[in-house]
Amino acid sequence: MTMAATKKRNVYKPEFKAKVALEAVRGKLTINQISKQFGVHPNQISKWKKQFLENLPQIFDNSKQPSAEAGEELTNQLYQQIGQLKVELDWLKNLPLSVRVRRELVEPENEKISVARQCELLGLNRTGLYYRSRTESVEDGNLMRLIDEQYTLTPFYGYRRMTVYLQKSGFRVNHKRVRRLMRKLGLEAIYPKPNLSKPGKDHLTYPYLLRGVAVEYSDQVWACDITYLRLGSGFVYLLVIMDWHSRFVIEMEVSNSLESSPFVEALKRALAKSKPEIFNSDQGSQFTSVEWLKVLQENKIRISMDGRGRCFNNIFVERLWRSVKQEEVYLKEYADVWEAEESLRQYFEFYNYQRPHQSLNYQTPFEAYQKGRKTEENIKEQNRQF
Repeated sequence: MTMAATKKRNVYKPEFKAKVALEAVRGKLTINQISKQFGVHPNQISKWKKQFLENLPQIFDNSKQPSAEAGEELTNQLYQQIGQLKVELDWLKNLPLSVRVRRELVEPENEKISVARQCELLGLNRTGLYYRSRTESVEDGNLMRLIDEQYTLTPFYGYRRMTVYLQKSGFRVNHKRVRRLMRKLGLEAIYPKPNLSKPGKDHLTYPYLLRGVAVEYSDQVWACDITYLRLGSGFVYLLVIMDWHSRFVIEMEVSNSLESSPFVEALKRALAKSKPEIFNSDQGSQFTSVEWLKVLQENKIRISMDGRGRCFNNIFVERLWRSVKQEEVYLKEYADVWEAEESLRQYFEFYNYQRPHQSLNYQTPFEAYQKGRKTEENIKEQNRQF
């Protein structure tokens, strides 16, 4: 009689977990690339990264251990919470929803609740969900590339027009899938419409300060935005910080996630070079995070945020995205984050210092930026002209 071989569960040493988690925190490789390099499932890497970040503050915690009474009280509170969660979980699992509807409720991009936990909460078999997601992942990647390229050409396309475009190109897609992929890419049609931006409940927002303001000199207003860029396998995000008057790109950052920390570091690098009077952004979670706003406040910079329906506020950045993608990204196939960052830095070097702009009277952004700065020499030159 033969016995079926059982798959041995991998046991990883703490040193190995720390090495993988640290690589994920550095953000220079995508989760899929780290998975291939170390032979660990992407979900496991995300879990280790989360544990790493959550436990990091304990290294610097010199507080005393809680007393036995405090520990017992905490244990009782936790047991009460567990009981309440069990009741809520049973209620959620017994909702009269079909399996198809429950699967549509799963959010693979949710970084706070793993797919496994979402399946448990919804009473789903995770195997069926993974089978479906694997078969769609390759096609989703192809669709996202097509959507990104077409959106660059026609930024006024919403998900309905984009659906028609993809259907005419031979893809069997519905508007729900296209809308989901466009949201994943952070894309929406550029045209005035109500209720355009909904910040999170806990996010701080600031008023729009540029209504009726004439931007007449460099470092008067800076703007920033984030866009999606494709890689050979996967995708990354690109942040730019731009001087609104001259279109000069002050700083950039490439990251494999939308976590705010690498973008905050880019902001600090930009402010080490110069400082604007007003900093304008949308109400995205990266730009309303406590860390991002703290840096601006400490530098005494006035914060401006695009409100609802103001789709043309960052039009200069939108034009920059079009130039970057058509002149750089679509002509290349980046293998990883390092290659993308190196190539993009070379492109922005060309964009800032060599590429003339018709809207700037064929000056380069750097020439316009230097000419527009409120230095003593420039002020004297302007006074001579009047």
